[in-house]
Amino acid sequence: MRTKTLLLTAALSAAGIASSQAQAVYSVNAVGYVNTALTNGFNLISNPLDNKATDGNQVKTLFASLAGGSQIFVFNNATGTYATAQVDEFTGEITGTAATTVIAPGNGVFVRVDAAATVTFVGEVPAGQLSNPIPVGFSIKSSQVPQAGTAATQLGFPAAEGDQIFQWNEGTQRYTTYGYTFGAWEPSEPTIDVGEAVFVRTDAAKPWTRNFQINQ
Repeated sequence: MRTKTLLLTAALSAAGIASSQAQAVYSVNAVGYVNTALTNGFNLISNPLDNKATDGNQVKTLFASLAGGSQIFVFNNATGTYATAQVDEFTGEITGTAATTVIAPGNGVFVRVDAAATVTFVGEVPAGQLSNPIPVGFSIKSSQVPQAGTAATQLGFPAAEGDQIFQWNEGTQRYTTYGYTFGAWEPSEPTIDVGEAVFVRTDAAKPWTRNFQINQ
């Protein structure tokens, strides 16, 4: 997944640029945008920034730029089913049961597009003492901050015995499975990109916590 991040401050013009190959440099009260590239087919992506505008983190706002026929799938951990939203091919309006669902930073959705596209997220970088609840069973999760890195070592995922992470490969349209057993990841520790989400399976509910200080 290719991503490009531009972060700004209220007083300064440019704070930093990040991609899947480079870690961002942040300034206090960093705001800006993240461009996330989508491939033809299904993409498992996150909302990497907090859009504090009215309805800013709702599906209908986050994905308003997608072409007609695009679909968004929001997973429900409690029922194991998806709520869906779709972009009307004539009006461009996003409708469906998932249209007003809030996707806060640290969560993600499946997006299906008919041709390669880019979705732009706008908002603030979450900072301070962050906590992202992970429920029992399956859920779609991501880093709460727009930063690429290894899931546990660099991004703070609270790995416990038996946990699994399922990473979606847009090229093959299949999952790569990673498991945490005997204190180590198999086959290796997964790396999560900026704007990428993954499926998590865990036997016990827990928070994904992180004290993230901008420009620390």
